[in-house]
Amino acid sequence: MADSVSLDQFLAAAIDAAQKAGEVIRKGFYETKHVEHKGQVDLVTETDKRCEELVFNHLKQLFPNHKFIGEETTAANGVTELTDEPTWIVDPVDGTTNFVHGFPFVCVSIGLTIGKVPVVGVVFNPIMDELFTGAQGKGAFLNGKPIQVSTQSELVTALLLAEAGVKRDKATLDDATNRINSLLTKVRNIRIGGSCALDLCSVACGRADIFYELGFGGPWDVAAGVVIIREAGGLVFDPSGKDLDITSLRIAVSNASLKELFVEALRLTNV
Repeated sequence: MADSVSLDQFLAAAIDAAQKAGEVIRKGFYETKHVEHKGQVDLVTETDKRCEELVFNHLKQLFPNHKFIGEETTAANGVTELTDEPTWIVDPVDGTTNFVHGFPFVCVSIGLTIGKVPVVGVVFNPIMDELFTGAQGKGAFLNGKPIQVSTQSELVTALLLAEAGVKRDKATLDDATNRINSLLTKVRNIRIGGSCALDLCSVACGRADIFYELGFGGPWDVAAGVVIIREAGGLVFDPSGKDLDITSLRIAVSNASLKELFVEALRLTNV
């Protein structure tokens, strides 16, 4: 495990990289987008590619011995296995569909795992100028101010964030909409924001109380947000209630009071 000094150094480097990428995202957000399809609804733009290159180049100069996993390079070259080595896991533009449509829920997400455990996380939304940061044992922050998960203790008064995932086959969609129908009777309301990383940060700072997603894109969606949630006092778990595996593409987060209630509510939807 990294010592406290190196965690500070890793966090500072990730913040610098995120702010550089943020400038590119901010500029691209207000320009005409050149869009390609990776899948039926999974989009990629020139900004995604430029930001990933920029972030990796910045971090590789500082930490040449570290490993790197990025959404766009992995999408192009196949799956990269996560090892125990220090590994930077990057989503250059999380919320690409939002980016393409000019919807301001867009961010760059930079996480560092050591021994497969996320230890540093930076999520930056340059459109709303919100920088979420966290490092293991050092707390979570939004624009430098400490953040904490909500104290909500009942599902009926909880705001739930969900995502529909990237698959669009009928069985997956039916599962997703049936689950939302079922959960809507148990929580105050549901939001689908279109950025897994920002959903995690929204729970971390208490804007929402619970988040879950089944079938997100890859570990780059959650590596940074997991650190920020945990450091903000939240719990991260598999929707079944078991421990999270960041390579499983299933995640749920909440405060401590809501976990068991939410796992039970999800269980009734046959997750």
